[in-house]
Amino acid sequence: MNLTKTTIALSLMTAMSAPAFAADEISFYGKANIGLQSSDEAGESETEVKSNSSRVGVNGELKVSDSLSVVYKAEAQLEMADDEADNIKARNQYVGLKGNLGTVLLGRNDTMVKQSQGKIDLFSDYEGDIKNLWKGENRMGETLTYITPKFGDFYAGFTYVAEGDKDQKAKNEGDAGFSAALMYGDAKLKKSDWFASVAFDSEVEGYDNMRASVQTKIAGIKLGLIAHSQEEVESGDETTGFMVSAAYKINDFTIKGQVQTAEEDFGDDAEFMSYSIGVDYALAKNAKLFAWATSIDNDEDVTGEDDSTYLSTGIEYKF
Repeated sequence: MNLTKTTIALSLMTAMSAPAFAADEISFYGKANIGLQSSDEAGESETEVKSNSSRVGVNGELKVSDSLSVVYKAEAQLEMADDEADNIKARNQYVGLKGNLGTVLLGRNDTMVKQSQGKIDLFSDYEGDIKNLWKGENRMGETLTYITPKFGDFYAGFTYVAEGDKDQKAKNEGDAGFSAALMYGDAKLKKSDWFASVAFDSEVEGYDNMRASVQTKIAGIKLGLIAHSQEEVESGDETTGFMVSAAYKINDFTIKGQVQTAEEDFGDDAEFMSYSIGVDYALAKNAKLFAWATSIDNDEDVTGEDDSTYLSTGIEYKF
């Protein structure tokens, strides 16, 4: 009997993690997020069941001395609503060293610009994800990452993208890329009421990006702001934009909203807007029901394309 790639991957991860739980060296985790989604793009409507970046992974930390550990992660995205055989995609997969001088990681990883936005994007993995209007949300295959220790509430990170990376080679004429960020506070807003960062990409997947982000909690409301600019290296075409997000928890409900802009400074100077609203209902600590709506204004006068609208409701379970 032939096993699918998904079954093989799950079996391997389970087998790897089972004997190691007792030693507390490795963790098996995942997220299943599936929604029933209605989409209207360019006047064409469609209803589908979507797997919104569902994933499984193993990670851990092996202590080799009082001041040095080996850290590792192997994470894969599962297209749980896709009947195609090739339904596994690579996510962050790396190994490295963590010690008093910081953390060094080798492998596939999010760039520092992508990491620098923390949890400000409240519609990540959905149609309102900031990657749909902006560049910079990159996960690159051949990277070297260094993250400094914390100095008070400040820390920094650097990503080197080797010229051999296939996406880097295809979009940046084989030149290496570099991504860096300076961050302050706690991205989850659990240890502090503030998170802020400034970050930039240099020639990563053919773009130079600049991004400044801040998020805080005021009277129980989480507020986030991102200012973004990007320039295509080859053409010099520039795009700038802002994103504002807000979330408020009422008992087991979390109400959230987000607005994002993108203004092109080339050609006919098109302007794009993305509006998202949503509500989550906590069934338990690791399970929730969700519903959201996103509308993207495609600047019909310039692009000639109709606006796009999306509605979805579904369930998420983290384990």
